[in-house]
Amino acid sequence: MGQFRFLTGGESHGKELVAIVEGMVADLPLEERHINKELRRRQQGYGRGPRMKIEDDKAEIIAGVRYGLTIGSPIALFITNLDWQNWQEEMSISPVEKEAESVTCPRPGHADLAGVIKYGFQDIRPVLERASARETAARVAVGAIARRFLEELGTVIHSQTVAIGPHHSERSEASCVDWRKVEASPVRCVNAKLEKAMMAAIDEAKAHGDTLGGVFEVMAAGVPIGLGSHVSWDRRLDGKIARAMMSINAVKGVEIGAGFALAGFRGSQAHDVIEPLTRTLSLEGREPGEGEAKQSLPWRHVTNRAGGIEGGISNGEDILVRAAVKPIATLVSPLPSIDLRTGKATKAHYERSDVCVVPAAGVIGEAMLAIVLADACLEKFGGDNLKETLANYHNYLRNIS
Repeated sequence: MGQFRFLTGGESHGKELVAIVEGMVADLPLEERHINKELRRRQQGYGRGPRMKIEDDKAEIIAGVRYGLTIGSPIALFITNLDWQNWQEEMSISPVEKEAESVTCPRPGHADLAGVIKYGFQDIRPVLERASARETAARVAVGAIARRFLEELGTVIHSQTVAIGPHHSERSEASCVDWRKVEASPVRCVNAKLEKAMMAAIDEAKAHGDTLGGVFEVMAAGVPIGLGSHVSWDRRLDGKIARAMMSINAVKGVEIGAGFALAGFRGSQAHDVIEPLTRTLSLEGREPGEGEAKQSLPWRHVTNRAGGIEGGISNGEDILVRAAVKPIATLVSPLPSIDLRTGKATKAHYERSDVCVVPAAGVIGEAMLAIVLADACLEKFGGDNLKETLANYHNYLRNIS
């Protein structure tokens, strides 16, 4: 674990989700509204299931913040699961006279079978409860803290849906995306025509008791040059980002920049040409004020096929990450499976689920990218309070200008 680290706890239908966050500097302005804004975004998206109609995710900060400012100690959060009221018997922490009926028919594509064998359970319930994507609500809450910190350094993060099922958008410069349109779209897609096609595909899958996957893209702008390192495998920024994205439920592939498309290019086509130029990178999207660093770079990359990372180090361009999300494993029309009690063929267990989670997965991707970048910035610039960190950051910019 790095400078900025966290743990989450809780089950999908347990009483609540909790998170402990360590390593954030003191004096960072942080309020619950910063976190709850991101939790609302995670709950949205065309294709979400009935669970999102039950929950009203809000994080409560119970430690690590005083008078709206972090105090340098671990930050503790919890998010109430409203649906727990309907699962108190199945998810009772105390022993009960009669246990709920065991779940014994694993879902293909889920953690059910591997998890129950690994931990020696006779009931899949403990596995599916923790393996559920419900846990990502806690991660989005943690990511909101990381995002709040990155905003102080002028880094902003966005995401968009670039594919659902067979419907794909063309690659475009992320800096040209109208993010207001993305946020207003039910599927987080900037293209109105493609948005309709994606929604129709979700409707069709739902009508057939099926699910759909797709691809989301996350962009971070204003990332300082020099995060990560080439000197050891585990310090490479792209490796950390790939790991974070792959940790998201249902993500089965990650690419940075042009990614897999680069495999089909020649070297003369694949790399980002550097040309002379003098430009100014402002801090936090504004002109530097008195005493702030002004970074003038005598060059620029003509393209950004590397996705903002070369040699495991951020190179000053936007960081671009895409992740492939497989269709949800819980189907209304269940796939063939076996009953672990009898060994006989049967249908997989069904529990209510989403039809498509790609739009929400993009928001989770934002959180995970924010966590990785916040950790990398804290490692690079250090400091025990925000003022010290920003002073180190501005001094660094002056030194490389």
